[in-house]
Amino acid sequence: MPHSPVVPFEKSLTLRSPAALVEAGLVPDSARVGLEQVAERYAVAVTPAVAELIDPADPADPIAAQFVPTTAELTTLPEERADPIGDDAHSPVPGLVHRYPDRVLLKLVHVCAVYCRFCFRRETVGPGGPTMLGAAELEQALAYVQARPEIWEVVFTGGDPLVITPRRLAELLERFRAIDHVKILRFHTRVPVVDPARITPELVAALRNAGKTVYVAIHANHPRELTAEARAALARLADAGIALVSQTVLLKGINDDPETMAALMRGFVENRVKPYYLHHGDLAPGTSHFRTSIAEGQALMRALRGRLSGLAQPTYVLDIPGGYGKVPVGPSYVNEDGTVIDPNDGAHEYRFNDAV
Repeated sequence: MPHSPVVPFEKSLTLRSPAALVEAGLVPDSARVGLEQVAERYAVAVTPAVAELIDPADPADPIAAQFVPTTAELTTLPEERADPIGDDAHSPVPGLVHRYPDRVLLKLVHVCAVYCRFCFRRETVGPGGPTMLGAAELEQALAYVQARPEIWEVVFTGGDPLVITPRRLAELLERFRAIDHVKILRFHTRVPVVDPARITPELVAALRNAGKTVYVAIHANHPRELTAEARAALARLADAGIALVSQTVLLKGINDDPETMAALMRGFVENRVKPYYLHHGDLAPGTSHFRTSIAEGQALMRALRGRLSGLAQPTYVLDIPGGYGKVPVGPSYVNEDGTVIDPNDGAHEYRFNDAV
């Protein structure tokens, strides 16, 4: 069957289909049929800010690898699972996850500005379903939090919570302002990096006026993502007194070398974003081509320890499949026999008493 005519590529529009990616010159037309199979299962969205960063002539472009679909996503390994970190097992009411005693996740929206090809929630986010938590479900979540004084922090996730309008965001935060035992509101987002124009004065004001301490966790995986526009968006948040931390996923061929990771972590610190988590790749379907081994991640962390300021050191964590939560996975610098590994090169060891 012949393909429908393609609308001329408009640089101001988010690319949401293989046809649009072809028209933009990001993939060859010969790849279209295979990518349509991918798009039938997993959402596609590449914002103009991201598209501008991609080098179509580079088959290993680290930005394209994160956002442009490939047929490798059609390969699902036996150990991969639709809910790799076990959200469902800890969801007492729709849209809310309560895995740790003092905090909950609230899946506020089910859509994102972009769709990362390695996303651990790729089976549940994207167009085709409800875009936002329903009113009745939100009331259930608020009632659940209100009834449990041990909940100190609410983490807004999704989807990406900063795709909603500033007005709706302000209305939501007003509801949480009334829950006295909730002290911290944290937002996990890609928006300041992939769609920095969304970080408007109105959105910043909604966060600043929340009546709680607000943290924003910025997701970026490669130093090229920290463009001048992204840095300006981060500055708008930081200048408003909003605390910024980072989250990064360890990705094969994208950031699994010390030079790239060091540049990214330094970039965060230079923009007042405290490195927080480096996530080991989750067992999401169709993502095996992104995953490193834990040993490779530990070697990377050991290399960073020897060359990077303590301000720029993330914590390397594994979200244990099945809903058991995050655990730091090293590396360790103290052997069972009491010797200490030199973090600068890993080649020398010292007896503990001699090293202090």
